[in-house]
Amino acid sequence: MTEEHTGSEQAAQTSSTTIREAATAQVAWLQPERNATDGVLDLFAARPNQPVYAVPNGTGGWVDVSITSFLDQVRGVAKGLIALGLEPGDRIAVMAPTSYNWAVVDQAIWFTGAISVPIYETSSQHQVGELLEDSGAKLALAGSSELQDCLRAAGAKLKANRPTVLPIEELRQLDDLAASGEHISDEQLEAARSRAGLDDVATLVYTSGTTGRPKGVRITHRNLAEGAANMLPFADEILGEGESRTLIFLPLAHVLARAVQLMCLHRGVQVAHSPGSATLLEDLASFRPTWLLGVPRVFEKVYHGAATKARAEGKGKIFEAARETAVAYSRALQVEAAGEGPGPSVRLRARRAMFARLVYSKLHARLGGSVRYMISGASTLNSEIAHFFTGIGLPVQEGYGLTESTAPITLNIPGATRIGTVGIPVPGNTVRIAGDSEVLLKGPVVFDGYHNKPEATAESFDEDGFFRTGDLGTLDEDGFLTLTGRKKDLIVTAGGKNVYPMPMEEVIRAHPLVAQALVVGDDRPYVAALVTLDADAVADWCRLNGYRSLSLIDAAKHPKVRQEIGLSVEAANRRVSRAESIRKFELLDVELSEESGYLTPSLKLQRHRVLADFQGVIDSVYAN
Repeated sequence: MTEEHTGSEQAAQTSSTTIREAATAQVAWLQPERNATDGVLDLFAARPNQPVYAVPNGTGGWVDVSITSFLDQVRGVAKGLIALGLEPGDRIAVMAPTSYNWAVVDQAIWFTGAISVPIYETSSQHQVGELLEDSGAKLALAGSSELQDCLRAAGAKLKANRPTVLPIEELRQLDDLAASGEHISDEQLEAARSRAGLDDVATLVYTSGTTGRPKGVRITHRNLAEGAANMLPFADEILGEGESRTLIFLPLAHVLARAVQLMCLHRGVQVAHSPGSATLLEDLASFRPTWLLGVPRVFEKVYHGAATKARAEGKGKIFEAARETAVAYSRALQVEAAGEGPGPSVRLRARRAMFARLVYSKLHARLGGSVRYMISGASTLNSEIAHFFTGIGLPVQEGYGLTESTAPITLNIPGATRIGTVGIPVPGNTVRIAGDSEVLLKGPVVFDGYHNKPEATAESFDEDGFFRTGDLGTLDEDGFLTLTGRKKDLIVTAGGKNVYPMPMEEVIRAHPLVAQALVVGDDRPYVAALVTLDADAVADWCRLNGYRSLSLIDAAKHPKVRQEIGLSVEAANRRVSRAESIRKFELLDVELSEESGYLTPSLKLQRHRVLADFQGVIDSVYAN
């Protein structure tokens, strides 16, 4: 059966033929008695002096932490946890910012045979209470005094099983914990560490709740360890060898960041941590990572920030020419790779070389100057932005996964990249497209089930054992997966037209002034959109255009701002038919932020919450 490709990269797809299933052969199998800690011990045995982490030295630099030093700390903390009465199978919550201490306690929990329960540091006290109660956590580790207060307050409201709360903000607190366990023997620790096998649960990771109440995803040691063993050779060129290093700034409560950190630890890739945007640029400049892991919003901000800075310096036309050149160069490379064109022309290569000196080198320097690849996950990345970064020599390798697939299950890799897709299956895994276009997944990274929810678990798998993702997509004849939307997000207008909002939202969100876009129209006569503005981008726009500073309330009413957003809506409409096009849009004068509860910690929109809270605005759009 032949179907047309859908999505934001139709023009760049090299094949019009789709298939129903794609798989990549498994390359690594682990013995059933192994677990996620064995890969760490393997690295220690092979390269005891290998730097695996780096911590700030207090003066803007970094101090290497070898695998030997790291393991000494892990073993000490694990003994301290055992001394507190922790036993194999117990649940331990961790609520902390991204940090080296997080990495230590993560491994230490597994060394005790216990199960970790990560909690986002931005979670409300109510959310924390729900997770503590559902998981039955016996102990909670807090990365700051504020988080300690939150955990204690949430735990105090539980009717039973109130967890003990311990601070892990500073290394000395970990040292104190380790000191309390000095009487625990190495034999006791090893018995606890080796008790869990591949099919035992390693961590309970709660879903972001974009479609309802969070569910505890049972991720096993097989999901993590065998997943890493198959990913490492697959992503070999990205991860690199020897001096390879990365800076993790995504929340370690997110399964993507944690799974990637474990892969680095098993391979010997050095990791440093940046706890937030306040120090990110300085950390990039001083640590100089060779590759980066991010979510689309991060790459969008870097892209728009570079464009805004160029315009502010009177170099807007130069940047625009450089942008067009980079995109054209990347597209030409993709066509060449597919065997359908000669590649970049001599003139295009010359223009790119010129802009490499004038423009691209500054972006490279902003990211530390050593980045060779960037990995994007958690949601889809605008194809134009992906082509831009690829064209300037910072290729973005987009992948796909969910909490239930222990993060990446498909990935674009060097030599097998198709921008506009989320790549091909990671070894050992299979992607199938159901009759209604739902993406189905099977393989060693797919989770064990939902904690305390047998009915939800049964409903999540089909009769062949494939996990129903709820995402919609297509597979081209080479096995590249293109996402087209979510089943629950499908809009059916009053006229019976099926509309997938994601491709249009992606185009609108590419405008520098836009923070979020939400296409609506279910049971309505036509399609409309709610759009929110980026406060920082509005401030930059005011300076560039000679306006006094505008609040989001004033900006949402400003005719010139509305005109700008109208252009992005028109661009989105050019991708779809008249019946699917956006007839009206409304600018919201608020931020849809993580703090306000409208974004998940991985910056995905909580659609159901926005639709519920702004129902009055939606009604007014259709009433006028």
